[in-house]
Amino acid sequence: MNEVLALGLILLFGGVLGAFFFGGLWWTVGKAVNAKAPAVWFLGSLILRMGLTVSGFYAASSGGLEQLLTCLLGFLLARQAVMWFTRPPQETKGYEAQETSHAP
Repeated sequence: MNEVLALGLILLFGGVLGAFFFGGLWWTVGKAVNAKAPAVWFLGSLILRMGLTVSGFYAASSGGLEQLLTCLLGFLLARQAVMWFTRPPQETKGYEAQETSHAP
């Protein structure tokens, strides 16, 4: 039971890492679009996000493949969650109901 709890916490930690990484990417793109020096935004964000994420993976793995894969799973699940939360609103495809005439 203790091992299952530990893996659950590592999964949650991977989710936090993923939310930080992909949420930070989304935030950076939003800020850099209107910035005078977008390259500085992207480079600074990349270094910060990668540094914290790789350090987090290293800390979570504790040298074990099972912990590393569990953290990676949480990271990928967080990617899906960030993509879902930041998706643009659904657009209508322009299909309108057409009335049909049944007259001969």
